[in-house]
Parts: sequence; structure tokens; C-alpha cells
Amino acid sequence: MIDFSSTFKISMRSLKVNKMRSVLTSLGIIIGVAAVIIMLSIGEGAKQRITKDIESMGSNILMVMSGSTTSGGVRMGSGSQPTLTLKDAEAIVKNCPSVKIAAPTVNGVQQIIYSNQNWSTSVYGITPEYMQVQLWEVESGRGLTRDDIKNNTKSALIGATVAQNLFGDVNPVNKVIRIGGMPFKVVGLLGEKGQNGMGQDKDDTVLVPVTTAQKKLFGTSFPGTVKFINIQAKDADSLTSAEEEIKELLRERHRIGKGEDDDFTIRNFTQMLETVKQASNTMAILLGAIASVSLLVGGIGIMNIMLVSVTERTKEIGIRMAIGAKAMDIQVQFLVEALVLSLIGGIIGILSGIIIAKLIGTFTDMKVAITLMPILLSFGFSGIVGMAFGYYPAYKASMLNPIDALRYE
Repeated sequence: MIDFSSTFKISMRSLKVNKMRSVLTSLGIIIGVAAVIIMLSIGEGAKQRITKDIESMGSNILMVMSGSTTSGGVRMGSGSQPTLTLKDAEAIVKNCPSVKIAAPTVNGVQQIIYSNQNWSTSVYGITPEYMQVQLWEVESGRGLTRDDIKNNTKSALIGATVAQNLFGDVNPVNKVIRIGGMPFKVVGLLGEKGQNGMGQDKDDTVLVPVTTAQKKLFGTSFPGTVKFINIQAKDADSLTSAEEEIKELLRERHRIGKGEDDDFTIRNFTQMLETVKQASNTMAILLGAIASVSLLVGGIGIMNIMLVSVTERTKEIGIRMAIGAKAMDIQVQFLVEALVLSLIGGIIGILSGIIIAKLIGTFTDMKVAITLMPILLSFGFSGIVGMAFGYYPAYKASMLNPIDALRYE
């Protein structure tokens, strides 16, 4: 029966005698494990950022965008023509049973001025339903009301970034700012949203009543039109039916004949989220597979060094066999050495990977998410690599003839 305790002690003693060789042998595993953790952490971080960005748009969301026009045989693309109206939004809520909320929106970029400070930012003309769809809270002050929409009031909600750049630490509520040269009263400060998946600051935003935006900020040749309508379905199961109901209703309202192209586009963000998750998972697997090549290279390094070690320790092996060690004892000894080198390399690689991943997240704009699964997988794989690539040297050592081994110079 194999004395594992004694075999382990002999293996550790051998590794300590050749410290530099042991370090160099583990280096490939260290790099491989660190690479796997870094790559998978970056992939998971990207997935979480994009998922959070889409989910921040709200749950069960559809977006209806103004459609494409054709001029001189050239298709201009979505949003090139304002084909949606406030009346369309009202009709969608009234006539589409699967729809819970419709929030018509216009937007553009304007220069915002307060005292001697100014800031260029995105301005959105909205209705109160927009805040519900976007799951956006007002941190202080009040939100926009139906009266603001009805009376075209010059009221504004501002994001945290705009507030910081215009007011610093001063509370902006009830202050008067100028948007496009017109005075607006700040009635509320929006809660912070942070960056979206594309790195865009969602807090760099000003919200005003949609009717005010239409008539006083974004002049248009088509009164009452909006650029898009955010739709919230009653539940996740109603998304498909809501999309069909909206399409049928808008084609009827816009007098689109059979066989003619829609003058609007409907986007399903829940489907987009699922697609993004699948693509992110595929990318994470691809990154992990690429990084795993480093582990295989590290395993080959272990095998080569162990083969050299077998050659150098031939006489030692002969002596052990001469005093009673069996072939299995020799094989286990070298397997233990390979396994220990791999696991030590795996532990150092894990620590290195976590530290480097955190540094990447700290000093770059990339989101890095370190999870337990990549750590367990890379550590387990490092052990498997050690055993797999250590087997041949161990087998070769166990097959040595004791007499020939003792004569070896």
C-alpha cells in the first residue's frame, strides 16, 4: 500500500531543493490562471453594464420610433421623419389592451445657463409617464405634472451632472436657468442614474414638459409630433401582443396601405436584453477559451521540466527502488510534485488575476466583475493540467530499471 504521507514529504523536499526551477515551472500556470480570471472578469463586467443599462430603461419596455422616409429613391433611416404624435400615444394607451403606459418624447441638445455658468446637455420633452417607464425618481423638489403639459409651463427637472456643473453644492430647486435663451424654473432634482453601457452619462440630462419642448425649444414643421414613444406593457408575457397591437393601430392611424412599409419602428428591449446576454455569454466563453491556452502552455512547461527532473534524478530513483520503493510509489511521487506545482501556481495566479482585474477596473472606464465561478474553474483546471501533463514524466520515472538507474551518470 502506498504511504501517501511519506511520498508527499519526499515530493515537497524535492521541490524545496530546486526552488528556482519550481517557480519557473509554475510560472506558466500562474500566467494562465491570471489570464482566465482577468478575461472572464472583463467579459462579465461588460455583460453586467449592458444589462444594467437596458434594464434601467424599465421593465417590459417597447420603443416606437419615428419611421423611415424615402427621398429620390434613398431610404433615410429611422427617425428621419417625425411621423409619431402625442395623439398616437394617447390612442395606443386607449386602444391597445396589452399596453400599460405610453410616454411620448422629443429630444435635442441645448445650452443651459445659470448666472455665469453654462453647460451643453441633452434636453428631453416628456410627459409624467416617462418617469414611470424609466423608473426614475425625483431626489428633491417635484416631478412634472399633467398641468405642466397642459399649460406648456417652463418647468425643468435636471440631472445630477447638470446640477453639479451649474450650481456646485447649491440646491438647484426653485432656481431659474435659461434653456436655449428661455427662462425655466428648476422644479426638481433627478435621482442619480450613472453611466449607460456606452459610457454616456445619464445624469447629464434636463427634462421639460413635452408641449413646451415642442413649441418653444425644438421648432418643427409638424406640430404635435414626437421622436419616439416609450411603451410599457402590462407584463412580460404581454410584450409580443402589445407589439402587434401597436403595429396594427399605427398602420391604421397613419393610413399605411397593404404591402407598404411602416413609417415607424418598434424595438423590444426585453428581447434585446436576452440577445445581449447570450452574446455576452458567448464572448465570455470565447475569452475564457483564449486565456485557457495559456494554461495548456503552462502544462506543457510542467511536463518538460518534469522530464528534465526525471533525467537528473535517475540515480535517486534507482536508490529508492533498490531499497523497496515500487513503481507506483515513484509514479505517485512525481504526480504529487506536478500537482503541487500546478495548485501553488493556481493560487498565485488567482491572487494575481484578482489584483490585476481590480486595477483595470480602478484605472480604466471598463467595468470588471470578479465572480466565484471563474476562480473555481481556473483553479480546478490548473490541477487537472498538472495531473494530465505530469502523468507521462511520472510514468517514465516509474518504468526505469533499478540497475540501469543506479549505473546512470
